[in-house]
Amino acid sequence: MSRSKLIPTATAILLASTVGAFAQDAPPAIDSGDTAWMLTSTALVLLMTIPGLAMFYGGMVRKKNVLATVMQSFAITCLVTVIWMIVGYSLAFTDGGGLNNYVGGLSRFFLAGMGVDAVSGTIPESVFMCFQMTFAIITPALIAGAFADRMKFSAMMWFMGLWSIFVYSPIAHWVWGGGFLANLGVLDFAGGTVVHINAGVAGLVCALVLGKRIGLGSENMAPHNLTLSVIGASLLWVGWFGFNAGSELASDGRAGMAMTVTQIATAASALAWMFAEWIVKGKPSVLGIISGAVAGLVAITPASGWVDPTGSLVIGIAAGVVCYWAVTGLKSAMGYDDSLDAFGVHAVGGFVGAILTGVFAVSAVGGEGASGLIDGNPGQVWIQFLGTLATIVWSGAISFIILKVIDAIIGLRVSKEVEVEGLDINLHGEVVP
Repeated sequence: MSRSKLIPTATAILLASTVGAFAQDAPPAIDSGDTAWMLTSTALVLLMTIPGLAMFYGGMVRKKNVLATVMQSFAITCLVTVIWMIVGYSLAFTDGGGLNNYVGGLSRFFLAGMGVDAVSGTIPESVFMCFQMTFAIITPALIAGAFADRMKFSAMMWFMGLWSIFVYSPIAHWVWGGGFLANLGVLDFAGGTVVHINAGVAGLVCALVLGKRIGLGSENMAPHNLTLSVIGASLLWVGWFGFNAGSELASDGRAGMAMTVTQIATAASALAWMFAEWIVKGKPSVLGIISGAVAGLVAITPASGWVDPTGSLVIGIAAGVVCYWAVTGLKSAMGYDDSLDAFGVHAVGGFVGAILTGVFAVSAVGGEGASGLIDGNPGQVWIQFLGTLATIVWSGAISFIILKVIDAIIGLRVSKEVEVEGLDINLHGEVVP
């Protein structure tokens, strides 16, 4: 090679190696489109708790307890926000060292080291933290439906705070933070195990420990304002697009598919519940169709990033029918008083969705390694079952321990007089006119 050709060639090689080295050292770039979508998704998921869940639950209780019920959602939002900032996020999403299979570490205690330049994937870590915070908020808020009308406000605050730390954060780490369920290969795109089975099982434990409401079976305990509940369910439906499509953490085709399958499953489940009730009871109720919609939202949550539209349709239909049976036949057979059916809708719906994710997951949607039974990987069904079992055992056992400790120290349940007169006036000094 001549000298005249050698110099430009050497210069090009030097520049290429310099650029390559710089690229390796450069921090990950923030994508403005992904960030904008995740800011929007975070707001949508927060909308699910306040006002969505607050109105959904608030409309289903008796008038004398409506303020106490919406207060629970609002207070939990505030409490968990602070707990997540101090320790919850770190326990869920940082490296736990030798205990990493089970819980994260404390490197983000009080969000230490999270500056404006901290990045998670293609978005600021602060946005990722806030998005995950909204999941940590709604999960314990869902539990409140199981003990509506009868738990002390002070006991509720203690339970939710401790539960957030010792139950929610570890399970979130197991699935999303690099823990043992993630390593096992459990597929949970947006929280079928972490959120819904977790909250539903805790709700059942609360209902069993607290006991039945006074007058159950002899007094009228029908919802006082179903219009309020319909508005709440509608807000949940809209907010759930942030819940599921936002869990892609990017503004891309998979997020679009997650939104699509969420809409299909929700509509299918609402219709399935409605027709099941119509056949059994002779009339389709408003409470039934909105409960069916929520059941569909729950069931598609773990599957939303893994299944195609056909799979979502089947999941929705299954959720509507099975959850209707759970809140009627199963609840009656077991004899527990889950006031607003947190277990029947969230635990049962989450279980249906988690197992059927193992059936209908396809690599064409979820990518390599995300195949279920119909895509040639029957073993995924068993893996999904193990994930649900681990969640049920931990959530049930630790919830029971926390409740018993609180009951021994300050008591869990309001007095008979307070329960009969109503929680609004007695716990908060206010009433709905």
